[in-house]
Amino acid sequence: MILSNISVPLLGMVDTGVVGHLDNSTYLGAVAIGSTIFTFIYIGMNFLRMGTTGIAAQSYGADDNDGLRVALGQALIVSLAIALALIVLQVPISKLALALLGGEAETREHAATYFFIRVWSAPGTLANYVLIGWFLGLQNARVPLLIFLTINITNIVLDLVFVLVLGMKVDGVALASVIAEYTGLAVGATFALAALRDRTGRWPVERFRKLAAYRAFFSVNANLFVRTMALMFALAFVTAQGARLGPAILAANAVLMNFQNLTALGLDGIAHAAEAMVGKAVGQKDDDALRRTVNLTLRWSAIFAAGFTLVYIVAGPLIVRTLTDLPDVRETAMLYLPWLIASPLISVWCFLYDGVYVGMTRAREMRNIMLVSTFLVFLPVWYVTQPFGNHGLWFAFMVFLAARGIGMHIGYRRTL
Repeated sequence: MILSNISVPLLGMVDTGVVGHLDNSTYLGAVAIGSTIFTFIYIGMNFLRMGTTGIAAQSYGADDNDGLRVALGQALIVSLAIALALIVLQVPISKLALALLGGEAETREHAATYFFIRVWSAPGTLANYVLIGWFLGLQNARVPLLIFLTINITNIVLDLVFVLVLGMKVDGVALASVIAEYTGLAVGATFALAALRDRTGRWPVERFRKLAAYRAFFSVNANLFVRTMALMFALAFVTAQGARLGPAILAANAVLMNFQNLTALGLDGIAHAAEAMVGKAVGQKDDDALRRTVNLTLRWSAIFAAGFTLVYIVAGPLIVRTLTDLPDVRETAMLYLPWLIASPLISVWCFLYDGVYVGMTRAREMRNIMLVSTFLVFLPVWYVTQPFGNHGLWFAFMVFLAARGIGMHIGYRRTL
């Protein structure tokens, strides 16, 4: 799962690197804004993966093959409904998102081009979330890795072909993402059909047709949705405030956010393992296995966080230079790089506990801690530190990450 997750920000780095070497920084800013919109939307829908993992893992632990089919089928139906809604409402969504994120007129124009192409990836992207979550619940991390690698390798190759060979701009980057998502979906669906053939059971059709049958699904996922939207608000807020501080800050923060994404998704690899293992322990009602899993994954998370920090100390400047050759963007990014060097050690705890809480299906507590961290910690700290500009913005973001970890640690200790 670490390999799977690291491949995602590496893809983002390729997107950034491809447009970062074009002749105008507005392309980089446009991809940053466009990507932020879809990060907000798609990762905002990450409850489809998280909720599916927890529910499927508990069914797996209880040896309930019918329950595994219900977990997969209900999540796929909901994902398709959400994807169709995004496509139908794409015009008002794009207008609202671009108005909120701001930026210069030319940058917003290119970002709109990116949006109207990439929105057609919605059915594939959300179905992939469900399949990845379901396979994790089955303690199978190899298929998610294959899905991720298929998506990312396809996307990287098409990025290079569309932009560097065919001369496309942000439209090429967006189109590459659309094609890659459906390629990954084909791989995931093939393995899902094979897994179902190996697990005898029946499809309880009545649990797919009646809205009341989705109560358990929505009781977990509604809270996860609110929690994730609060998280994405914080991430989008960083981009929006960067846009208001000028094009150089916006572009530099886009480069630096690749570091944060690499940290988050890399450490989430251990958290995803915790989701599956904790969920299985809960399904088996094995409290000792639950405690062992949490202690083990906490130790390994700390080790990997220290490794990320060390890599950023040594290779951070090289990564910045690789991602963009625009002198003002490079200089600005280097000024704020120390915040991203410190981030792994600050944020590791919230990432790991996310996995623990998902496996325990304690979505309500996750929601409450995230809301407090976002609106009662992050925004007030940012408001107070505004005189410090972008340094104040990154400081507030680090405090936000720390607050999440502390809150979830206290909540977990209360359950022991």
